[in-house]
Amino acid sequence: MIEPHFVLGIRCRDAVGIVAAVASALASADAFITESSHYGDEETGLFFMRTVFRPTGPRFRNRADFLTALAPAAQRFDMDLALHPRAERMKVLIAVSKPGHCLNHLLHQWQSGELPIDVVGVVSNHADHQRLVEWHGIPFHYLPMTDDKATQEHRLFEVFESTSAELLVLARYMQVLSDDLCQKLAGRCINIHHSFLPSFKGARPYHQAHARGVKVVGATAHYVTRDLDEGPIIEQETERVAHNQSAQSLARIGKDIEAVVLARAVRWHAEHRVMQNGLRTVVFS
Repeated sequence: MIEPHFVLGIRCRDAVGIVAAVASALASADAFITESSHYGDEETGLFFMRTVFRPTGPRFRNRADFLTALAPAAQRFDMDLALHPRAERMKVLIAVSKPGHCLNHLLHQWQSGELPIDVVGVVSNHADHQRLVEWHGIPFHYLPMTDDKATQEHRLFEVFESTSAELLVLARYMQVLSDDLCQKLAGRCINIHHSFLPSFKGARPYHQAHARGVKVVGATAHYVTRDLDEGPIIEQETERVAHNQSAQSLARIGKDIEAVVLARAVRWHAEHRVMQNGLRTVVFS
């Protein structure tokens, strides 16, 4: 019988003895550590840790048991602590508009078992991808912008809650979320922006990049905040381009980058590898 694994995430003020306290607590609970990474940020004074472990004895078997074992260390260091069964797949809702390359890549990665997620639905303000989504056996929610924006967003959030989704992925969803929805989804919404942020925010970034004669184009996956395209960055990638390429050519190159970068960010978030550190992120490999 294969023992279940758990993923422990910790965020707290940096101090002497944190790693030792966690390792000791897990050892006392008959846990065997299989992975462990940690980082102390000297600028913010914060400490981050991701540890994967499995039970080896009969006394501690489930999440509640290990939370009890970790409680003294968590209280001592005032830890923001999260513990997840590694086999538990994160429920993800995808939002998309007309461009479908990121959606296609996510669905392929999901169906091939590359992404540790369960896609619980796709929402869109256009009906273009309904047949594709339903072919994959996923509920499609058509939420056109015929009503006012507040009503449409209310329906989107209703879908998010009714499906018990834990993450909303904006896979080229060409709508700017309201401050209210950004606040409700804080830390639970990832966007793909088709430029190497912080350059070329907002609309038509490839045209902006072409006008400036860039030598690389890129894509950025980031958490969504009230500030447009300024949320904490999770992943980025670039590719070199030439001076004689058009804005349309840059966009074609960028599509491949966008799909890969977004899938990486979703995977890392679902594996609990990403921790927010103010305007930045800590991403454990």
